[in-house]
Amino acid sequence: MSESDCLFCKILAGDIPADIVYESETAIAFRDINPKAPTHVLIIPRKHIATINDIGAGDEAVIGSLYSAAREIAKAEGIAEEGYRAVMNCNEAAGQTVFHIHLHLLGGRSLSWPPG
Repeated sequence: MSESDCLFCKILAGDIPADIVYESETAIAFRDINPKAPTHVLIIPRKHIATINDIGAGDEAVIGSLYSAAREIAKAEGIAEEGYRAVMNCNEAAGQTVFHIHLHLLGGRSLSWPPG
């Protein structure tokens, strides 16, 4: 999939609306349209990276910024102290449906383990 076909790149470009809850130089976050928990936010890098397998040596700061965003969003959503999950899927067998890496931030209810 090319960047021009990527759903999340279209959100970044403003071509598709999203309920954006966070923005930084390196990442944006928006509410999932099919939430699996009361708080379900997707945190994506502004740089198109298709899967975890495509993360390059120079991408560490970008990936770190996703987790910093998760911390800030969890605090703003009031779930930081209670607890939340931050998870990233890699490829179809793991449940990745949009091939632009994204961190799922889930909280607001008890989450079981193991998932799925």
